[in-house]
Amino acid sequence: MMYMEKLTPNPGWSTVISMPKTPPNPSPTDLAFINRQLRQRLNSLTREANHNEEVLKRFHDRELTLLATESLPQLLGCLVDGMKSSFDLPNIQLILHDPDHELRHLLLHSGIEPGSLADIRFVDEIATFSPKHARYKAPWLGPYLDHEHAILFPAAETLQSIAILPMLRRGKPVGFIGLGSHDPNRFTRHHASDFLNRLATISAICLENTANREHLVIAGLTDALTGLHNRRYLERRLEEEVTRALRYQHPLSCLFIDADHFKQINDLHGHGAGDSVLRELALRVKECLRLSDIATRYGGEEFTLLLPQTDATEAGNLAERIRHRIQAKPIAIHGGESVEVTVSIGVSALRSDGDDDTLSIAEQLLDAADSALYLAKESGRNRVQLANPTSIAKKAKETIEIND
Repeated sequence: MMYMEKLTPNPGWSTVISMPKTPPNPSPTDLAFINRQLRQRLNSLTREANHNEEVLKRFHDRELTLLATESLPQLLGCLVDGMKSSFDLPNIQLILHDPDHELRHLLLHSGIEPGSLADIRFVDEIATFSPKHARYKAPWLGPYLDHEHAILFPAAETLQSIAILPMLRRGKPVGFIGLGSHDPNRFTRHHASDFLNRLATISAICLENTANREHLVIAGLTDALTGLHNRRYLERRLEEEVTRALRYQHPLSCLFIDADHFKQINDLHGHGAGDSVLRELALRVKECLRLSDIATRYGGEEFTLLLPQTDATEAGNLAERIRHRIQAKPIAIHGGESVEVTVSIGVSALRSDGDDDTLSIAEQLLDAADSALYLAKESGRNRVQLANPTSIAKKAKETIEIND
């Protein structure tokens, strides 16, 4: 079993071996007794040194693993599941300070629902969540006390000893790592905690680094004008969502949204006005969506939505809400003017004939919504068109000419 404490209290390289007192005229028996004592002490120090070396190696390996993580989900998994395995602990809790929901939004960008992470909690304010523990500046080791520690270790009936490691950045808490053991002697107030403190510091640094890295990745997957995801992001997420929907037999729908007569806005009012319209369209679309929905600017004045766990009927209802919301109020442009804008929307739902691969099914989902959009435009614009549930009108886009 790997022990989480620092080096044992008497590390070999800093301990002076005290020599037993030697009688003035030692007999062979006295010398043999002294030699046995020395050998016992040397063996004890050797065991301590070997234990210390093993502890150091395990902590070093864990630190290297943390530093090698490249994404926020990978880091969180390393901090919880990885540490459970490395340190042979039944209970590890991670509490993270997330006042602006930044970490939660980053996870959603990766397709992970924050609430699904059982051993990780995101809190808006550490000081409010646990005022006493928010003041910790160094690890606390000791017995588990239900009235004091239940907030950090929910459903922890069998815990006997715990370690609370504050994660600090620039002197401020960014979270806690809670380590729980069934062994009452695993974490005690007599154990030193240098290694644990170092581990918590490295964890805090890695959390900041991976969050920054995720922001850079998202910047490359975000449309600068509207703030929505871009087409590259849609391509990245589409197959993931289709795979998940097929595996768990969940519905998945897609919306293609196109601004009607958008070219006329650019021609009459200039491209600056067109940009203002696109930004407002994106805002009104987002106001109608759930956090789990994926909104992208597909290109030009066209937007694409992926709607997990949403069937065709629900997707059609959402499309109508979006259409009404956009039509209800003119959009302000430069010079105090405003323009009335409508949209046409194509709706498709996930279908699988059983023999198609995931990529083909994903492409069919997009093609069906795109074809339905063109049918909506041919039918007069400013309307919602559901894709044909029995066939995908792949030729619609090729045969229908729309002159915006």
